Amino acid sequence: MKKRQVGTSDLFVTELGLGCMSIGTEEKAARSIIEAALEEGINYFDTADLYDFGDNERLVGKALKDVREQIIIATKVGNRWHKERTGWSWDPSKAYIKEEVKNSLKRIGTDYIDLYQLHGGTLDDPIDETIEAFEELKAEGFIRYYGISSIRPNVIREYVKKSSIVSVMMQYSILDRRPEETVLPLLQENGISVVTRGPLAKGLLSDKLLDKASEKGYLDYTLEELQDILPVLKEKVASSRSFTEVALQYNLSNPAVASVVAGASSTDQIKRNANAVRSQPLTNEEIRMIRELAKASIYNEHR
Repeated sequence: MKKRQVGTSDLFVTELGLGCMSIGTEEKAARSIIEAALEEGINYFDTADLYDFGDNERLVGKALKDVREQIIIATKVGNRWHKERTGWSWDPSKAYIKEEVKNSLKRIGTDYIDLYQLHGGTLDDPIDETIEAFEELKAEGFIRYYGISSIRPNVIREYVKKSSIVSVMMQYSILDRRPEETVLPLLQENGISVVTRGPLAKGLLSDKLLDKASEKGYLDYTLEELQDILPVLKEKVASSRSFTEVALQYNLSNPAVASVVAGASSTDQIKRNANAVRSQPLTNEEIRMIRELAKASIYNEHR
């Protein structure tokens, strides 16, 4: 599987990454999904301390222990579980980040984290202090690089301006083209890579199409709009290939994108996603058609 550089770092990640939140908590099943990903050549695994109260990090670390030097592990910090585990609070403080990284390292069973990401962020955060925490962790060797996971343009701009982030994880798909209007050009211009999540828009951009639709629609798309748009997209762009291929290749067609992180709850899903990433890139005409049918401006039309 092809690899792309993350920003200006020496991290080279496969075009498809595994979003580990969906692997479940049963160790045997989770390990089979991770092993299937390895067999497909995937080297990028994304987890977070928040997932399953840290158990996700443990499962990921255990399954990848024997190939640790060949793969890239990304995890996240900033959400602090309440003691009762009934919810969590946001804590981007330097003290918490420097404390929590040690817990993540212990759970994963590793001496370092390849990519440590702030799991959110607001303009009200102590951003300078947060950046200082990540920079110190880099200097101390606990992490190799850091990034943020955010969909907030103003927050992203602050980190572009003030920090040495190498990546931004954000939701991006044919049905969620907001990043194209806001931050993708900025990140590309500054040599910062995008790691995308939600590329299949909760299954709407898979071959199941409207089977996954709900009365609520999706983001600013009403159900009626989805019923209009998705079949036309299928006919015009995905008549000779799977919709999954079109969806993943659309993300990869943007030069700012380093990897598409897709979840998987079965080994079959891993194989389908891997085949989709290995398929032919979209042509300029296909990209033009997608952008014509799924207009980014829909987000402004409904507000």
